[in-house]
Amino acid sequence: MRHLLTLEDWSAAQIAEAIAQARAVKAYPDRYADALRRKTLCMVFEKPSLRTRLSFEAGMNQMGGHAIYYDTSTSPAGAGKESIADTVRTMCRYVDIVMARLFKHEDLLEMARYATVPLINALTNYSHPGQILADLQTIEEHKGRLAGLKLAYLGDSFNNVTHSLLFACPKMGMHLLIGCPAGKDYEPAPAALTAAQADAARIGVRFAVTHDAAEAVRDADVVYTDSWMSYHVPKDKAAERRKIFGPYQVDGALMKQARPDAIFLNCLPAMRGMEQTAEVIDGPQSVVFDQAENRMHMHKALMLILLKAAGTLPG
Repeated sequence: MRHLLTLEDWSAAQIAEAIAQARAVKAYPDRYADALRRKTLCMVFEKPSLRTRLSFEAGMNQMGGHAIYYDTSTSPAGAGKESIADTVRTMCRYVDIVMARLFKHEDLLEMARYATVPLINALTNYSHPGQILADLQTIEEHKGRLAGLKLAYLGDSFNNVTHSLLFACPKMGMHLLIGCPAGKDYEPAPAALTAAQADAARIGVRFAVTHDAAEAVRDADVVYTDSWMSYHVPKDKAAERRKIFGPYQVDGALMKQARPDAIFLNCLPAMRGMEQTAEVIDGPQSVVFDQAENRMHMHKALMLILLKAAGTLPG
């Protein structure tokens, strides 16, 4: 059974296929209006969401299917009364495809061990593959290509977004610079770094982690940042993290280090005055709402691709 658990598992060709499918769905929605007729998606939510829930549910509805919202906080699994294995084996008897937005990546892997229908990682603490696929779609739409572009990521880098960028960008021929504070709590996980280094060396693109924000952004085609206050970070850490990540805030001066036609990404939610200033996220280089919209088109594409691979849809 083919799943989407992490982009480390997907080839460049598979990533390109997803982008092409998402762009087709976006350009010709009427062609896919009944593509998932009488198909059912179970949306498992352990973490709260705006974009993930709406994009999957709207996408399923627009293709003629049905989505079920399953909140683990009100379920036997969330209460510890039923195992992940029993929950997933039961769930797969009712639905055609499952997406899960969870705290622990290990729990997603446990789900995959027992899933008999396709499983999509809609976010874990380690990986956020659907987001990065939508980001790559957005970049390709605005830049016309991926190969040869330089993407600079700034800020908290020990997170799922950075790890997924590491798994995807070098593989797609993109130069990737990470600008973040030193230390294991702020730098990407070693496994993600190792994967990016191997892909960069194999393909011949530049990859580096630097603690100098200007160096990371210099001549970048794409500047990307994410929240300094991820879901797992206690609110009382805000002042401390503002001080630690302050040098990596994307403001107008830092954006000027990038190419004049550089675009700005943030996967949202965003806090103006924290990871970026209002002049950047609300400015002419920002494409964050194109990026948010493309979540829906990419999620449609992923469901189509995985259901076809499972033999549930015609090839």
